[in-house]
Amino acid sequence: MIDDPMDRIAAALERISPPPQPAPDFDVATAFVWHVEPDRLAPVAQVNRVDLDLLVGIDRSRDTLLDNTRRFAAGYAANNALLWGARGMGKSSLVKAIHARVQADFADLKLVELQREDLPSVGRLLNHLRTAPYRFLLFCDDLSFSHDDQHYKSLKAVLDGGIEGRPGNVAFYATSNRRHLMPRDMIENERSSAISPSEAVEEKVSLSDRFGLWLGFHPCSQDEYLSMIDRYCAAYGIEVAPETLRADAIEWQATRGARSGRVAWQFFTDLAGRNGIGLT
Repeated sequence: MIDDPMDRIAAALERISPPPQPAPDFDVATAFVWHVEPDRLAPVAQVNRVDLDLLVGIDRSRDTLLDNTRRFAAGYAANNALLWGARGMGKSSLVKAIHARVQADFADLKLVELQREDLPSVGRLLNHLRTAPYRFLLFCDDLSFSHDDQHYKSLKAVLDGGIEGRPGNVAFYATSNRRHLMPRDMIENERSSAISPSEAVEEKVSLSDRFGLWLGFHPCSQDEYLSMIDRYCAAYGIEVAPETLRADAIEWQATRGARSGRVAWQFFTDLAGRNGIGLT
């Protein structure tokens, strides 16, 4: 118990404004997650990802993002990237898989995940990254904004604006189901109700314009869906009669009412379990 009034005041002030956290040790891991209250970069011992060779049906996006990431890791000019489109088609898996592939050749490339809810703290995060002797892929998964969400303004400085601008050793990769990161009805409402409709819409859609790379992901065909499953089976050594595998896979996607990379992986997870194979 603190009896001295001055000690109590000092303790209260420290709780309100805690001392800055020590600089993170980036040598302990290849990937980190940014947390706030208090600010810290937590190392990730093992990243949840699949091998790049297992991602089927997204060849063009894969090659484009891989080239961009290699240039960035080598210290050359590279763009921020927005991976948008159909859910379950491997957007976040691609970012993590490409980091692993490029990091094998460029050991100084680190992956830092930032939650959408923590965007207002991004300036503090960049202060940690700006002076570190590493290259950072700043990754925000499932990025989107609602009608009354002002977090998107915090992101503009990371992408293009602000006096300091984006540090040269940081590239920002985001995934979203929406091309413009905003609900379509939100954009339409701005057009119909704003005093200056074009200006209001421009502010809302300008965020996605600040990404140099737009990579679209679209629903896969049945052949691509089955090819994904075949690739998983080959990688993990599972042998099933082709006719049986095809019939079971089609039945699985029919019961889900969807066909995507995520559904293919879920089917394969079930198949591996029935064959007594672990995937960890």
